Amino acid sequence: MTDTFILRDAIPGDEHLVLRFVRELAEYEHLLHEVKATADQFRRALFGPRPDLFGLIVEKADEPVGFALWFITFSTFNGTPSLYVEDVYVRVEHRGGGIGRAVFADLARRALARGCERMEWSVLDWNAPSIEFYRRIGAQPVRGWTVQRLDGEALAALAT
Repeated sequence: MTDTFILRDAIPGDEHLVLRFVRELAEYEHLLHEVKATADQFRRALFGPRPDLFGLIVEKADEPVGFALWFITFSTFNGTPSLYVEDVYVRVEHRGGGIGRAVFADLARRALARGCERMEWSVLDWNAPSIEFYRRIGAQPVRGWTVQRLDGEALAALAT
């Protein structure tokens, strides 16, 4: 098998592939039961008139082997946009060949091209292989910050 791979922007029609990769990632993270997204939601988010989400597909020998999803946030402290990496996933059998590094390098170039001063993402505490990879590419944990989430009934209650 060749070690050559390509990175390409997601295009209309990739929404089913994106959903498949999201489900594979969720299964790896033991969170498949939480996936509610549909291909139609990804189509609208990625390819609607004002995309909320951006995507990248990794192909090796014309076979999709990974993906990345990201969106732009804004740092009020820096006064600049930031690139938030929502998901990066490479199928297990294709890891260790430089794909993950290439994906993050591509996202870093995109961030800088948009005037972003940083990229951020979350990682599960137990995911030691990913954390080790992030340290190798120079990422550091944000000390003193804990992710907060408001959803479901609590979100609805607050809205009313």
